[in-house]
Amino acid sequence: MWLLLAFLSATLLGFYDVFKKYSLRDNAVLPVLFLNTLFSSFIFIPFILLSAGEGSVLERTIFHVPAAGWEEHKYILLKSFIVLSSWICGYFGMKHLPITIVGPINATRPVMVLVGAMLLFGERLNLYQWTGVVLAVASFFLLSRSGKKEGIDFRRDKWIFFIVLAAVMGAASGLYDKYLMKQLNPMLVQSWYNVYQVFIMCPILLVLWWPRRRTTTPFRWSWAIVFISIFLSAADFAYFYALSHDDSMISIVSMIRRGSVIVSFLFGALLFREKNLKSKAVDLALVLIGMIFLYLGTK
Repeated sequence: MWLLLAFLSATLLGFYDVFKKYSLRDNAVLPVLFLNTLFSSFIFIPFILLSAGEGSVLERTIFHVPAAGWEEHKYILLKSFIVLSSWICGYFGMKHLPITIVGPINATRPVMVLVGAMLLFGERLNLYQWTGVVLAVASFFLLSRSGKKEGIDFRRDKWIFFIVLAAVMGAASGLYDKYLMKQLNPMLVQSWYNVYQVFIMCPILLVLWWPRRRTTTPFRWSWAIVFISIFLSAADFAYFYALSHDDSMISIVSMIRRGSVIVSFLFGALLFREKNLKSKAVDLALVLIGMIFLYLGTK
C-alpha cells in the first residue's frame, strides 16, 4: 500500500513542479511562495476545526487532526522552517533555470537521503546502492555539460547553487519526516506545518519583498498558483501516509517521489519548449537507472 501511495505522490509532485514553473515565469518569487503557503493552510484549516472537541465529525477517519501540545508542535515548527528554507531556494532556482535542468538535479535527492541514513542511522550501502549513487553523481556532471550549451555554468551560476541547496534541505526534510511519522499523526504534521509556514512567510514577505516591490520583478496573479497548493497538498498527503506505514522505507519512498521528474521533463519539452532535450534525456535516463539500482539494493 505504501508503495502505491509513493507512486501517487510522485505523479502529483510532477504536476506541482509544472504549475510552479508556470507561475514563476516573469513573476515575483516571494509572493507566489507566500500564496502557496496561504492556500495550502486554507485547505487544512477546515480539517483542524472539524477535528476539535470530543466526538468530532472527522474522528476515526484519516482526515482527523488530533489535539497536541507544545511538545509535539515544536517538532512540527522545525519541520516548517526546514521545508520553507528548501522552498525559498527551490523557487528562486526554478524561476531562473529550465525545468529540464531543475528536475534531474532534484532527482538526486534519494542519493542524499541514503547517505544521510548511512551517517545518521548507521546504515551501510551495498553494491547496488553504491552503483545507484555513482550513476546519480555521473548524471549530475553530465547535466552540467548540457547546461553549458544554454549558458549555465554549474560552478558559477548562483541559481544552480540555490537548486542544489534546496535539494539538500529537501533530503534533510525527508529524513526528518521518517522520524516524525514514527512519533506523530500524519494529518497533525501536514496541517500544522502548513499553518506555521504562513506565519513564517509574513515577515519574510514584508521585510524582503514589500519595500523593493516597485524595483524588482512585479507580482502578477495566476490561477496556476492555486494549483501549486492543490497538487502539493495532495502529494504530501499521500507521502506522509506512505511513511506512516511501519514497513515503509524512506530511501525507497524518496526515490519513487523523484520519479516526478518524468512528468516535469515531459511538460518542459511540450509546454515550455526547452532546449537540448536529447542530451538532457540521456542525463535523466542515468538518474532513473540509478534509482532502479537504489530500489534493487534496498529490496
